[in-house]
Amino acid sequence: MAREFMLQLAFLILTLSILYVVHNLRKRPPQLRFRNRTRDNHQSNRHLVQGSRLLARARSISQRPQTMAHARNAIIEADQALSLSPRDPAAHILKALALDLMGHRTAALSVKRAELKLAVNRRRRVDSAVEDLVEAVRLSEGRNTAALCSLGECYEWKEMKEKAKEAFQRALDLEPESVKAHNGLDRLGP
Repeated sequence: MAREFMLQLAFLILTLSILYVVHNLRKRPPQLRFRNRTRDNHQSNRHLVQGSRLLARARSISQRPQTMAHARNAIIEADQALSLSPRDPAAHILKALALDLMGHRTAALSVKRAELKLAVNRRRRVDSAVEDLVEAVRLSEGRNTAALCSLGECYEWKEMKEKAKEAFQRALDLEPESVKAHNGLDRLGP
């Protein structure tokens, strides 16, 4: 009788502990997701503020080399904000304004159109986006890092690794500190 009582007590404790764990696990993930989302949002906002400051500084400077450097840094900050929250329109606007300031008006429009096509339906629109990005690279005479990085991503999605590596490498040749190009080459491997 004592043995049965101990066995029942053990099963009761086991059942209660399982219920406790299941109850707490069900509550935890939304909290964790919320924390990660707010942390990413704060980091994204920090990059947007920094990029906006750089863009304002670029507009206020009359010397062309410094203007280009600040605009390029604003694009880098916009790319970092986009990597954290890709649907944030403020980051897209900041990037377009910086490209416009650098004189890449037509290329900026082509890149933006390609990014919108990919955001709407990546699988069906990759070929169309590649056409836009190839045109953007041609119009900028191969000097648009954003277009080259987006082109590399499209080639990567189409599993055309050699062309993707080539596009990312060309972007790195133009802008050695490009985070997007470094990440793309790291994903593709040696």
